[in-house]
Amino acid sequence: MTYATFHDLKDTSVFITGGGSGIGAALTDGFLEQGAKVAFVQRSDATEFCDEMEAKHGTRPLFLPCDISDVTALQNAISEAAKAHGDIQVLVNNAANDKRHSVDEVTEEFWHWMQDINLKAYFFACQAVLPAMQTAGTGAIINFTSISYMMGNAGYPLYTTANAGLNGLTRSLAREFGPNGIRVNALAPGWVMTQKQLDLWVTPEAMQDHMKRQCLQELIQPQDIVGTALFLASKTSRMMTGQTVVVDGGVVTTG
Repeated sequence: MTYATFHDLKDTSVFITGGGSGIGAALTDGFLEQGAKVAFVQRSDATEFCDEMEAKHGTRPLFLPCDISDVTALQNAISEAAKAHGDIQVLVNNAANDKRHSVDEVTEEFWHWMQDINLKAYFFACQAVLPAMQTAGTGAIINFTSISYMMGNAGYPLYTTANAGLNGLTRSLAREFGPNGIRVNALAPGWVMTQKQLDLWVTPEAMQDHMKRQCLQELIQPQDIVGTALFLASKTSRMMTGQTVVVDGGVVTTG
C-alpha cells in the first residue's frame, strides 16, 4: 500500500530487474497499483507471484525469465517488454547480489560474477532503453544502490565496490542523458527486511546493533522503499537527476 497516487504513471511502460521477490516484488506491486504496465526479469520462476498480482490488481505483470549477467538475454528481455507494453519509459535497475565474501577467497571468476550482476547489468540495461527514451525526449531511470559502501561495511567488498560504481554511473549518465530529457537517479535503501535478509543474516544481535544506528526505531520493510521509487519515476520529480536518495531510517547522512 502506497500513501500517494502519481497520476502520470498510469499506463506507463515500466521495466524492473529482479521484480518478483524482495524489494523488487514490492516495486512491481507498487507500480501496478499506480496503473502502470510492468514487465520484470529474474532467474527464479515468478508465476505464482504474477498470479497473486493479477488477482490483486486485475492486471498481470509480464514476467521474463532472465539472468541479468547475460547481456544479450537482458537486451532481448527489454525488447520483448517494449513490444508488449510500448517503449520503456521507466527503468528500475533493482536486481543485485550481496553475497558475503572475504578478500582472500575472491577469485577472478567471482570478481567478474559480482560485477556482472551488480554493475555491468545496470549499464547495459540503461544502454538498451536509451534510444527509445531519446526519441521520446523523456524517461526515468532508477539505479538501486545501497548504503553499505557509505558505511564502509566489511564482509562483501566486491558488492560495496559495485555500489560505489553505481553512484558514479548514475551521475555520468544523468549528465549524458539530460539533454534528451532523461533523468537518472539512484536509490540507496538501508537494511530492508526482505525474506532473504531474514533467512540469512538477521539475528537479534545484528539487529540490535543496527538499530542503534537508525534514527527511526522501526524495521524497514520492502514497502517503505516503494514510495520513493514512484516519486523518482514520476514527473513529480521532473527536475531531479544525478542524485542518490537514501531511505535507511537515518543511518547515514549525505550532506
